[in-house]
Parts: sequence; C-alpha cells; structure tokens
Amino acid sequence: MLIETEATPNPQTMKFLPGRTVMEAGTRDFATPEEAEASPLAEALFTLGDVEGVFFGSDFVSVTAAPGSDWRDLKPQVLGTLLDHFSGGAPLFRAGSAAAIEIAPGGIEADPEDADIIDQIKDLIDTRVRPAVARDGGDIVYRGFQRGTVYLAMHGACAGCPSSTATLKQGIEQLLKHYVPEVTEVRAV
Repeated sequence: MLIETEATPNPQTMKFLPGRTVMEAGTRDFATPEEAEASPLAEALFTLGDVEGVFFGSDFVSVTAAPGSDWRDLKPQVLGTLLDHFSGGAPLFRAGSAAAIEIAPGGIEADPEDADIIDQIKDLIDTRVRPAVARDGGDIVYRGFQRGTVYLAMHGACAGCPSSTATLKQGIEQLLKHYVPEVTEVRAV
C-alpha cells in the first residue's frame, strides 16, 4: 500500500492520502486525545506524542504536529500508523461513536426571512469553498448567518493556519460578497 503525502499551507499540518476512501460522508476533526477516543486511528496517531490534531476528510487524513516537532521524525511514525490501520482493515470509528461532524449552525440564530440568502451561502461554500479547502487538508463548515455576517468553523489544516485569516477575508469573504450582496463580513467561530 502506498500512502502519498502533501504539504499544506499550514506548516504544522501534513496531508496523508491512503489511496482509498477515509470518510464516506462528512469530515471529523479531533483536537484532543480525549476526542480521539472515538476512533482507533485518531487515538493511535495521538499516542505518537508529537501530534496535536487529526482530521479525517473524504480521501485523506491531515495530521497537525505539536509546536517544536520535526516532520522529518514524525512523518515515518504517522505513515507506519496509517499503514497498520488501513492494511489491517480496522474500523475508523468505535461502535456507538458519532462519525461525522455536525453541520448544524451551532447556536447562531438565523432570521427565517434569510432562508434564501442562507441557501445561497451554503451552496457557494459546498460547491466552491469546501473542495478547494479539502485540497489543502482541511474543511470549512457553515455555522450561521446573522445581520450580514457569515460564521464559519475551520477544521483540519485550516484551524490554526497562518494564512487562514487571509483565506477568510480575501478569498471566502470576497467570493460570498460578490455572489450574495447581503453578506458584509465573514468570521471564524
């Protein structure tokens, strides 16, 4: 089995492509070892010691190294863990654990009169933004729209990326403002 690797815009995060489906639907972000207990693979990656985050995409796994870690040392360990998992046919999640992240707004109340605007925003995010961000080893999920402001959650390589503010303001915000004039700002939550 060959696992390809790709650098991401976040120097702390590397993208691993096992050449097969990782998540059938949705994505999953693990920011702590406790969260990783839902997945044998995520848990194994956290036990390497220098791992600060794990993210599952449709066909990739992004791993974020702890500050001060060296990818030259960590990369072979991550590759070994991924090879063991995928070659052994182990389940991605433990029975009874929630697999995909919740796509709900996350507590930001929307005005029912904004339903058409929200549909336009979600469509643009799903068709134009998320595929591009997935290529960089992350995901951006709609969390809400209120008084002209779009709220998005960043996962995987996007979370903590030095260029994430530029991506939000110069990329996503400009795209949404262009197609949906009611959008005045984009914020990460």
